[in-house]
Amino acid sequence: MAIIETFGLSRNFGKATAVEDVTLTVEPGEVLGFLGPNGAGKTTTIRMLAGMIAPTRGYGIVAGRRTDRDPEQLHEIVGVLTQMPGLYDRLSARRNLEYFASFYPSIESRSQVEKYLKLMGLWERRDSKVGTFSKGMKQRLALARALVHEPKVLFLDEPTAGLDPEAAGGVRQLIRTLRGEGRTIFLSTHNLSEAEILCNRIAVLRTRLLALDTPEQLRRRFFRRQIVIQLEALDARVTDVVKKLPFVQEMREEGNQLILELTDSERNRPELVKAIVETGGRVIGVSEKQYPLEDVYLRLVREENQNES
Repeated sequence: MAIIETFGLSRNFGKATAVEDVTLTVEPGEVLGFLGPNGAGKTTTIRMLAGMIAPTRGYGIVAGRRTDRDPEQLHEIVGVLTQMPGLYDRLSARRNLEYFASFYPSIESRSQVEKYLKLMGLWERRDSKVGTFSKGMKQRLALARALVHEPKVLFLDEPTAGLDPEAAGGVRQLIRTLRGEGRTIFLSTHNLSEAEILCNRIAVLRTRLLALDTPEQLRRRFFRRQIVIQLEALDARVTDVVKKLPFVQEMREEGNQLILELTDSERNRPELVKAIVETGGRVIGVSEKQYPLEDVYLRLVREENQNES
C-alpha cells in the first residue's frame, strides 16, 4: 500500500497556476526524486504534502492522513527539510534540537537529540552556538531536526543546494544511510546525478507531472538500447562482418569502439563477440551505452516546450 498518494493535487496563487493536477504514488521505503526547473512547483507540492499549505483542488494522503484535513496530525508523522534551515543561531546545536523535540511529547527528547547529533557527526559540537557553524553543518543539524521525532515520511527540499562538494557529499551519504534504514524520502533536487544515485524512481514536474518512472525506464523512453564493443584496433574486416550480421540493426564507429543496436541485446551479444573474434578482432570490453539522466530530463523539458508551442 502506498504511503504517499496524490489525487489531482493543484495549487493556484491568484491567477497563476503553480501545480496542476498531480497524481502519483510513493511506496514505503522508496526514495522518490522530484525534479523540475525553477518555478516548476516542486516546493509548493512539498508544502501541500506536508500540510503547510492547502491545495486549491485535489488532495493528498500521507501515511493515512489527508493533507488538507489533518495537518496537525500530519506534522507529527512527517519531517521536512526546507531550503532555509531556520535554526536559532544564538542557541547551541543541542538546545536547538531540544526545543524542536519538545513539540513532540511522545518522544524521549534527550535520547533522541543525542542519537541524531551523533548520527549527523555533530555530537562534539553539541554545545557550540549554531551561528558558528558552516552551512554544511547547519544543513546536517536541520536534517537532525527533521528526524528527531522519527517521522514516517521525510521531505527534503534541495538538501545540498549551495553546499561545497565535501559538505554536499556528506549530506548525500546521510541520505544513503536513511535509505538503508528503509525511510520513505521525497527528495526535491536540481542535481540530476544526485537523483540518479539516491532515488528509486524519478518524477519530473513542470507545473504538471511530465514523467514518473525508474531512471532506466525513462532512458528507454527516449534512447534505444545500445551495446558498446571496445576493440584494441578497428579495421574494415571487422566492420564488414558485423554489418552483415542479421541481428545488427544499426552500427556506428567511435574511435576503436563499435556502437550497435541489436535485435535482442542479451541473446545476440555472445554471437556478436564470437563473430568479431573469429574475424581477428581483439575485444577489450563489452558494455551497454549509458545516457546520463540529464539527457533524459532535457528531452522531457524539450518535449513539453514543443507541446506548449
